[in-house]
Formats: sequence, C-alpha cells, structure tokens
Amino acid sequence: MKGLALVLAALMLFTVACGQLQQQHYEGAGAGAVVGGIAGALLDKKNPWRGGVIGAGLGAVFGATIADISTRGSREAYQSGRPVEYRTEDGRGYYRAEPASDYYYKDPYTKCRKVSEKVWENGKLVKDTVKEVCESEKQERSY
Repeated sequence: MKGLALVLAALMLFTVACGQLQQQHYEGAGAGAVVGGIAGALLDKKNPWRGGVIGAGLGAVFGATIADISTRGSREAYQSGRPVEYRTEDGRGYYRAEPASDYYYKDPYTKCRKVSEKVWENGKLVKDTVKEVCESEKQERSY
C-alpha cells in the first residue's frame, strides 16, 4: 500500500512538473508511459496492476528525458553548425545530432536548417531521423 501511495505521489509530482514541458515532452512521456506500463504489467506476474503503474511512471520520465535531449541537441546543432553528442554515464546510450543542410529561408522572417539525429542503445541504432529546426523573428505592428 505504501508503494502504491509513493508511485501515485510521484505521478502527481510529474504531472505538476509537466506545466513547463513542450509538445515533444508530452509525446515522449506518453510513448514511454505506454511501453513502460505494458512491460511492467508483463514482468510483475503476482500483481500486474502494480507493475503496470510503476512501469508507466518510469517510462513516462524516461520518455520525457529522451525528448528533452533530442530537443536540446537539435537546437544546439542548429545554432552552432557543428555536431552535438550526448552519452550516458554508463556508456550504453549515445545521441548525436548534426546539421544536414545549410540555412534556408521559408519566408522573409523564418530561418531553418535540417538536423540529422541518431540514437544508439547498447551499440544498436534505434533512431535515425532528420528534423527541421527553425527560428523566426516576431513581427508586430506598433502605433
């Protein structure tokens, strides 16, 4: 019972902390929660509900963290024009973002660049995408 209360308190804290997150964080947390919940339910044979709740909580945190690294890394590669790498402390996870194009302008106020992202887990490529990162200038009429 104490464990369930602890998990619920952690989920409530995570929900409050989500106020600072962007759309990518929500998507990553959602995907992580689904995968973690299913894995936890399958692994906890005695009490699948407990395993599902714990797995969903841990998966949500993991998914949001990966989304944050992806957002930060692609933004740094966009701004610096050089590859950006992150590694986990144990060396099992590796993230690399590098510019895949020069700057181009979608319109007079928006400057974009394509960034290639790759993620490896345990030496195996698990994600290979190209995303478009843009900056724009805010235009307001003032009188």
